Amino acid sequence: MVSMFSQVKRRSAAVALLLLGMQAAQAANEQAPLLNPLFQDHAVLQRDQADPVWGHAKPGEAVNISFAGQDIHARADANGRWQASLPAHSAGGPYTLTVATAGGATQTIHDVLVGDVWLCSGQSNMVLPVKRALDARAEVQDASNDRIRVLTVDNVSSVKPLDGIPASDHWLKTTPDTVAEFSATCYFFARELQKDVPVPMGLIVAAWGGSRIEPWMSDAALRKVGGYDTSLDLLAQYRKNPARAGEDWSRVWQTWWRSRPGIAKTDEPWNPADSSDTGWLNAPIDKGAWQHWGQPELANFTGMLWYRTTATLTKAQAAQHAALDFTANEIDQTWVNGRWVGTGYGSGTVRGYAIPPGVLHEGENLIAVNVLNTYRDGGIYGPASQRALRLADGSRVPLDAWQYKMVPLAYGPPPNVPWQSTSGLTTLYNGMIAPLGHYGFHGELWYQGESNTGDAGSYRKLLEAWRADERERFGANLPVLIAQLSSYGPSPTHPGESGWAEVREAQRLAAAEDQHSGLAVSVDIGERYDIHPANKQELGRRLARAARHVIYGETLPASGPTPVSAQQSGDSVTLDFNDVTGHLITYSADHPIGFELCGDKAGTCYYAMADIRDNQVVLHAQPSADGVTRVRYCWADSPICTLYDQAGLPAGPFQLSILSSHSHP
Repeated sequence: MVSMFSQVKRRSAAVALLLLGMQAAQAANEQAPLLNPLFQDHAVLQRDQADPVWGHAKPGEAVNISFAGQDIHARADANGRWQASLPAHSAGGPYTLTVATAGGATQTIHDVLVGDVWLCSGQSNMVLPVKRALDARAEVQDASNDRIRVLTVDNVSSVKPLDGIPASDHWLKTTPDTVAEFSATCYFFARELQKDVPVPMGLIVAAWGGSRIEPWMSDAALRKVGGYDTSLDLLAQYRKNPARAGEDWSRVWQTWWRSRPGIAKTDEPWNPADSSDTGWLNAPIDKGAWQHWGQPELANFTGMLWYRTTATLTKAQAAQHAALDFTANEIDQTWVNGRWVGTGYGSGTVRGYAIPPGVLHEGENLIAVNVLNTYRDGGIYGPASQRALRLADGSRVPLDAWQYKMVPLAYGPPPNVPWQSTSGLTTLYNGMIAPLGHYGFHGELWYQGESNTGDAGSYRKLLEAWRADERERFGANLPVLIAQLSSYGPSPTHPGESGWAEVREAQRLAAAEDQHSGLAVSVDIGERYDIHPANKQELGRRLARAARHVIYGETLPASGPTPVSAQQSGDSVTLDFNDVTGHLITYSADHPIGFELCGDKAGTCYYAMADIRDNQVVLHAQPSADGVTRVRYCWADSPICTLYDQAGLPAGPFQLSILSSHSHP
């Protein structure tokens, strides 16, 4: 029996713990950071301009900001948000930045430098870390530069704009311990640029592998582009009522499926009433991704598979709250007994979809999953323990026996759910760009486009709208440096159409039309067998060269030979090039290769013999130039390009309309 003394002692201890907890909570509230999380030790501020600085205090409270011997005053608004502008400073430091309120709260950050700050954004080729670049061991070991500071924004997807980056994201000095996981493209760019611009460099990376351009854009920007209103309205509904939006989305996806050519009215794999076994085969999920099942038709297949299984439940089990667990790569749409329960993106993470009450029933329950995979290993895989119905009483119903059915590639890509992280709308802008507020940047590096090659025709319009969107937030003349897509996939044996080439052309034209944009050609440093080429050092050098021209005003060519015009005379077409250092050269042959002459329509292109004449290339039409209206160069997913200048810079892929000798500009 417990003594009275012991009971009193325990109660006293409990009260003491409660008081300590209340005091800790009060102290935490009083010591809440006054500065936005972007402003922390080792940060870099943009030189030679008034830098915005902001944070939170009590509503209406006066705030004093001290930096480099100067004081600036601000006042928190009704929501507690304050903002001020630091006076322009030249490159230098380190400094301290102190914020104090009239109520006595203070916060100081130390070791702040002033220099040039860069935002690096895009998809996996921007994410690729230094430890995966060429000569990675030496690059990491030799990385020690107190004047390059780096910050990586964690992957955050949000359906509404967020105010701050995660608290776990920190400004770091460049050391072997910090650089290994940092973006190779961004780091090598700054390291190269610092040779000619010897000031501190601040690098913020906000990038997510596999992302399309649309999730990096704001609601307003996408509405200006047009064609997204219905999906954006559905996204707005999702913010208010996710369940209702999910039901509406399910109908959108199912309508798309039923519209595919050759789909029978009864071909609804999610529908329990569709009991046909036609086309369904046993799925050896324990072998992993479908590419490893030993089925020849799946060995190199990237596309869609249907999966289905059943779970037999008792009446008591079916009455419980439940969740469906499984792991898949890459994008899934999932139904239970014909009711859509969720969609997800990624690999290696358990989906964990909650099943609405009343969906499960006693007896056999149908689970149907459609999985879209666009790169390497796809489908449902992972430990068998991850595939189960998880019930509220803590028990699990294993899901062991699965079947699959291939979806013909001719069906095309499905619609993207608006709130999905990397292929939705506004989700990465809200979660990773909006939290940067109006931070002072000297420019932005953009390496993205691979995930938009499937519908490349709209990419230029989107890229231009994305750029305008970034400038709306970070400054009207924000310089943008575009890393043009590298090569990936088999090299061509004859002319053909290419989504990769179309995206490269969109990037080229977007950069050429804007005086504050530059292009880094990278088609010659790609990898046919790897979508993530390792030579990020050369890409960094080319981006730095573009910056020196576009941003710092140097007279050197920004990226290498650029086409100016194509003019026909008889059976020859002459191409003029600008931005040539020295003169044009070609490697491993007397004649450049990869040039095509084309008519108006697709399928009319053929390879043309070419000769170099100073800074011109002359193409010879065979047998004649009748009907030729266009010239293309290196127009393929993974072309072989041999035209360079004496600075070792390549002429990038392009397409030009041909002027006849009788045409007038």
